This record gives sequence, C-alpha cells and structure tokens, in this order.
Amino acid sequence: MSRETGDSRTFNTSHNEPMDSVLDKYLSRRSVVRGGLGAAIAMITGVGLTGCFDSDSSSSDSASPTTPEPTEPVALSLGFESIPGSKTDAAVVAAGYTARVFAPWGTPLNSLANAWQDDGSNSAQDQANAVGMHHDGMHFFPINGSSEDGLLVMNHEYIDQNALHPNGATLTDGVRPAEEVRKEINAHGVSVLRITKVNGRWQVIQNDPLNRRFTTASVMDLAGPLRGTDHVKTPFSRNGTQTRGTNNNCGNGYTPWGTYLTCEENWPGVFVNTSGALPEDQSRIGISTRNGNYRWETAAGDASEVDDEFARFDITPRGASALEDYRNEASGYGYIVEIDPYDASTRAVKRTALGRFRHEGCWPGLTEAGKPVVFYMGDDAQHEYLYKFVSAALWDPADANPSDRLATGAKYMNEGTLYVARFDADGSGVWLPLTEDSLTQSGRTLGSIYGDLPSIILNTRGAADALGATPMDRPEWTTVNPVNGDVYLTLTNNSNRTEANAANPRVPNVNGHIIRWRDADNQTDFTWDIFVYGSDANAGPEINRSGLTDLNQFASPDGLVFDSRGILWIQTDNGGNAVANATNDQMLAVIPSTLVDAEGNQVPVSAENQGDLRRFFVGPNGCEVTGLAFTPDNKTLFLNIQHPRNWPYSEDATEAAPAGTTVRPRASTVVIERIDGGEIAL
Repeated sequence: MSRETGDSRTFNTSHNEPMDSVLDKYLSRRSVVRGGLGAAIAMITGVGLTGCFDSDSSSSDSASPTTPEPTEPVALSLGFESIPGSKTDAAVVAAGYTARVFAPWGTPLNSLANAWQDDGSNSAQDQANAVGMHHDGMHFFPINGSSEDGLLVMNHEYIDQNALHPNGATLTDGVRPAEEVRKEINAHGVSVLRITKVNGRWQVIQNDPLNRRFTTASVMDLAGPLRGTDHVKTPFSRNGTQTRGTNNNCGNGYTPWGTYLTCEENWPGVFVNTSGALPEDQSRIGISTRNGNYRWETAAGDASEVDDEFARFDITPRGASALEDYRNEASGYGYIVEIDPYDASTRAVKRTALGRFRHEGCWPGLTEAGKPVVFYMGDDAQHEYLYKFVSAALWDPADANPSDRLATGAKYMNEGTLYVARFDADGSGVWLPLTEDSLTQSGRTLGSIYGDLPSIILNTRGAADALGATPMDRPEWTTVNPVNGDVYLTLTNNSNRTEANAANPRVPNVNGHIIRWRDADNQTDFTWDIFVYGSDANAGPEINRSGLTDLNQFASPDGLVFDSRGILWIQTDNGGNAVANATNDQMLAVIPSTLVDAEGNQVPVSAENQGDLRRFFVGPNGCEVTGLAFTPDNKTLFLNIQHPRNWPYSEDATEAAPAGTTVRPRASTVVIERIDGGEIAL
C-alpha cells in the first residue's frame, strides 16, 4: 500500500490478542527462561527458533517443510558493496550497473494511443491504450523461455490527479467531468507489455497483439464460491457471473501454470454508500459513507454515460432489489484476479475462494506432486491479518504447461480452504480455517453466524475476527524461499499500535519488520521468527534489534521478492521516521541461506551478520520503490518507481533534473543490468 493512498483508519474492532501482546508474553517468557531482556530480545530475533529453520533438518511434523528437502543449493555471495543513502531527484545504483528508465506512465501500447504529452492533455482513450499510472507489483513471463523476449505484466495502484490532468481534477458544483473520470478509471489496473531486446536494449513492442490493458472498466469473470450468488448480482450482471474492473492493484503474484495474479487493495475508497446503515461486510472493509476518493459517482447522469459506468460507484440501496441499484457493486471487488498474459482473447478472472479483503500480494508456495497448491496473502491495513489458501486439488506437474491456463486456475483456485493465521508467544502458530463448521471464540460455528461459505468469504475480515486471528502491523507482500520453502512477510508499520505481542513487538511500530515461518505438512501448524527489524542506525538496541548501520538502515519494508537463486530483495515505502530523513526509499538484498550459526542453522539478521544485508538501489526524491521482476537468466532486473517528485529527467534513471528545472513526474520501470553483462547481484 502506497503511503500516498493508504487508509490509516482502523476497521478491526475485535478484541483478538494483537501481535504486540503476543510479543510481550514471548519476551517475558524468554527473559525468565534465559535471564534478562537482552536474552529475550535475542530469542525473538530467532536464536530460540533456529532449529525450525535448519535447511537440513528432519524434525517432526510440526516443524517440517511443505516440500521435500531440496538439493544442495549453489553457494552464493553478494558481489556488490552496499551503497550510501541518497536524497536527490535521481536514482542511485550499486557500482558496475546501469539503470535506465523504461515504459513510463503513458507509453502507447498501440496506434489507438497518441504519444504521451507532458502537459497532461492526453485523452481517456489514449490512457485506455497506454501504460497506466503509478506502477507497482509486476512479473516477467518469457516467450519460449527466452531472457530477451517476453511479457512484462505490471500493476497500477492509484492515480495522481495533478499529474494526470493539465490542471488537476475538476469539480464543478459537486460534479466531476465524464472525460476526466474515464481517464482516471483507465489509468488504474494492469498493463501487459510485449518487450524484446533490440540491439542489446529493451524495447516495448508497440501494436503487438499481446499488449493490452485491464482497467476499472474492464469486464471480468467471477469464479469460485461467490459466482452466481445473490451477493454479486447487479443490473450489469443479473446472474452474478461478471463484474466490471479491478482497482488499486498493488502487490502481485504468479501461478505455477504461468498466469499473473493481481491484488485488489485499497479499492473500497472508490465506492460510497450514503444510506447511513452499512452492511457488516462494507463497514468492516471501510466503504465510505460520504463520497468516493475521486468522486467518480458524481459523473452519473452525464449525457455520454454508458451502462451506468459512473452510477455504479454509488452503492447506496435505492430500488426494491439488488437488480434495481448497485448495492452489490462493491461485492465484486476485493479479490485475487488471475490473468493469462499469453492469450489476449481471455478475460481476467476474480478467484473469490481466496478471500475478500484488501489484498496486498499472493505468492505461491513451492509445489510438490500429490500435495495441495498453497498461496500466501497479506491484508494491508493496521491490525489486519495474514491468510493462506490451500487448494482442494493436488498438484500435478503436467499442469505446469497446460493448454488452457485459466482452466488450470479454476482447478486449483476455485475450490479449497482459506485460512487465517494466529501467532502464539512460544514461536508456534496455527492456521485457522474459514469454513462453515469452524468454531469461533464464542463457541458458535462460522456457518451459524454467516450462513454459508459465500457469505463467509464476503465477510472474510469479520470471520477472521471471530476465529481469533492475530492482528498484525500492516501485512503486505509475501514471498517464498526457493531453497527451502520458508515464507517471508513484510509488516510495514503501525503507528496506532498500543500493545505489543511476539510477532509485532514494538509500540508504536514506525519502522516495520519482516517475519518468516515454516508450515507443517498438516497445513495447520507452523513455526515462526522475526527475520529482520527495520530501524535507523542510531536507534537504541530495543529499536535497532538487528544492529543496522548507515549502509543498510531501512524502515517500512513493503515489496519483498526472492529471485530464483535464493536472494531476498527488500523494497521500502518509507515516511515519518528517522530513516526517511536519512535516505529516499530503497532496495536491499540479502541471502538468508548464508546467515547461519555454528551448527548450520539459519538465523535472522543481527549485529553480527548485518553486513550481509546490503543496499543495492535508492530511488529519487518523493518516490516509493516497488515491484520487482527478473529475466530467467537473472541478467536483467526490472523495478518500479512510484510517485516520484521531479523525475525522470532523461532515459538515464541516475540523471537528476538541473537545478530549477521541473518535470511532470512519471511513474516508470527501471531496467537494471550489469555493465559486464553478468548476473545481477553476484
């Protein structure tokens, strides 16, 4: 979630034990056992859990990995030196690398779009056929396995109205112009770009048949438990099988069968219900009762309006049933959306079985023949939860290259069990199933509260409250270590935290941290530790628990991706703390498998090994560094720069605008390559 568009309100009114309280108990318990606060802090940073993260351990079910023991990985070490922080209108990258601006907002995908204009005068149609605004999560899909030809698929999280329009947004007598609203709707969503290396430089191939946009107006199919139910029937889809658009696409994921997953995060902000009596699912998710963020609903009734394209954002009940108003329009949002990038004839599909909330990411676990497919997801808001989905179908390796990728998605993503995490103070945890027969803390079943599975999914947050899940510090991106299957999650920050627990130990948590865990084979138990704490270098030991220095201090971890070699890349979305005063947002790298104790057990980042966490890239002033993708040969790295202040000035991402020069900011992808053509980071 970008700090520019996030909602700092807390919608979790449950009394579930928060993570900070769990941590207090954990620290208290360990300090008694080991003697003193220093020992307790050492335990929560992983010393007491290292057996769970021993890559060659053959422990009991409760600590066993979800995949077979991997073959011995190739020894890795980072081949670059950590760079200083930066506060300039330019990007900075490690020595020996180039950084080039690529596919910025407004880049035409086909001949229906005019070239981007630096005065903001491009039309809504131009925007519908050009790269969207504020790039975020992304993935590279190779063509025939190539590392020089493929599809770059990226999210567009939100819009900056001042940059999008010549003079910002217009509101006249409380009404937005239809053309402006359409342009804003078209700037959201997802872009699919055919990109190829030409004479050693990456190029967007304009008019390629695989180029396309998904916007907040695109027709999409509903699949899974909510499909065809009364919850999602609207005047547009009277049988409840389709919805229009995707919005606030932040984190992402991919599937083992070659499709892209985009995540709908702060989508509630575009809807409004002025009835004064919100249904539980709308109040718990944060639907506005005054107006939408961009007031798209005010363009309703314009002479050019087609199929209630603007009216649908006002979900106030007015008719006799849901087929006479748009009370259910928001029920078609809040899901994981699957896209087949290789087939432009297909529609995007919303996989409702994976829950309805403010999805931040959706990362697959390691697959193994005969075992379920698993996806891990964060709900990015203060005091919200961590989820996973476990497929009913068991993985068949033949499905890695199917003839129909979306049919394969239906096989593994339409039926299964959604779980929410409870973290316990002893370093263990339990996945709680969101099923009709699951017992809540009150002793009732979820079925007796909500009625059926579709209603539970619609009210995912409320169901998780009832089960006693652990409220977290803005759970964002998840990623899985390809070496051993351990799962990592960024907990970005929580300025409203007042009580500590084991998994969220600092109050208030302005710096964030990264937690990791290992699932048991039974899919319900796990063991966890905290991998690294964000902090400024000058903070005391109770804050700077990982011993960070000027060369790797960071805060507000957000984007999080393992590459195929086992290098963990950490991106930040910082603000309001000492680290933000020292450096712009950044990207760091570390290899967890090389952080081991004398017995070979993996340990977290600490003062003793922190030098292995290195700063690789720093973005320009005002930006968030987010989104990451690699080519299969790991020789090209794509990352995204969102909401820069006065950038880019030229194709060279490291060149700042001259003093006194102002440019219209353009979110862009940055292509990073080694000057000598070798693999990134080694």
